[in-house]
Amino acid sequence: MSPDTREPGGAPGDGGAPGDAGAPENSGPQMEATASRRGRVYQAGRDQRIISVTMPRSIRNALLGLVVLALIAGGGWAVVKWVLPLSAPTYKTQLLIDTTASADPKDITASVGKVVGNSGTRDALALRSFGGRCGVEDNTTRLVGFGTDNRQEIVEAAAGVSAGGAATLLRGIVQAVEDFSEDFALGADQRAKQVNRIIVVTRHGQDACDQDTAFVQQEIRDRVRAAGLKIQFRLIGYQVPEGQRDSLKRIASTGSAKTDPVFADTPPELDDALEWSTNIEPVLRNATKIVDTLNLAVKHIDIGVQAINDGRLDVAESNLARARKANTGTEFEDLEGRTNSPDGRDIHDRATELRDQQERVLTAADRLRAAAQSEAPLQPGHEAFKKAAQNYNIQVGAMNEALAGLRAKGPGARS
Repeated sequence: MSPDTREPGGAPGDGGAPGDAGAPENSGPQMEATASRRGRVYQAGRDQRIISVTMPRSIRNALLGLVVLALIAGGGWAVVKWVLPLSAPTYKTQLLIDTTASADPKDITASVGKVVGNSGTRDALALRSFGGRCGVEDNTTRLVGFGTDNRQEIVEAAAGVSAGGAATLLRGIVQAVEDFSEDFALGADQRAKQVNRIIVVTRHGQDACDQDTAFVQQEIRDRVRAAGLKIQFRLIGYQVPEGQRDSLKRIASTGSAKTDPVFADTPPELDDALEWSTNIEPVLRNATKIVDTLNLAVKHIDIGVQAINDGRLDVAESNLARARKANTGTEFEDLEGRTNSPDGRDIHDRATELRDQQERVLTAADRLRAAAQSEAPLQPGHEAFKKAAQNYNIQVGAMNEALAGLRAKGPGARS
């Protein structure tokens, strides 16, 4: 019996240079350092000719500082290319909330306070509000900058906002986009390994200062392009008037991953919508990628086993080698940070066991190949492989059911 090997995305199926020769011993450059009260004397000699340079301490320290800076600058490419990506957050999320004067923002701020507790430990979160007078700089406010350890700060900042001003939605989104590129340029935060996103919670579907939705869309696109990033937009309309919902849908289509806005009319609906966008959607994304990657690896294992049966050990080894290269490290890193919620813990545990079982399937296939190579009996190896494959099938089926249950909590399933 072969393991589940349907294509990814579907349901499981079957199956120093040398000196000149002869040069005098003392003919090369010689360096000697001596101390003095005025500073340090550096001496260089060649053929008994000595040059002495006396440096006051202040100048010496300045030169040393320049050397250090040069070393840092010279290695800067390595920091950008290797160090920063390793420490980057998996998700980078800007929460943008409506605090305009037309309605009490307490429902929105209370919901933000609830969901940040379940957010991933490797998420970099930030909080910004919009609401103010048209044409002024302070009609959107950055309440908390990006960080992976700022949950309590976000809760407190959200609880402390007060309502005021008109719905400066465009200005809020534009500044939220600029927060991403600004932080990266300054080195305060890195681009996310997986997703950069802005989650907007708004009571308005239109900007109070410019109701030309096409202009608003183009302005947002221009800012996203200037930032050099792919940014997802998730818009949650809370008690948005019916006449403004279409314009909010058009704004939602501006990001790199286009989804319709979610509309909520009650505080529980708002909690569910914000929890979905902030925490459940990343769990689903990463778990699905893990299942797809492991299923593809098992497909190569199954091809390898069939090649063993046909006596084509070179083909078998080629496919088993491809299975060994299956890489789900970033996805598991993200899931490991999302165990604050019951759903996150459940999916993480299932994904871990599924990965372990896929490794057992690979081990069984490797042993079968080794037996064939040594011309030993293959029946015991076939039995072990069959058992490992059956267990994998059971676990991948259970995982798919669990993921379907999570999807049932999503906005599309509830509408």
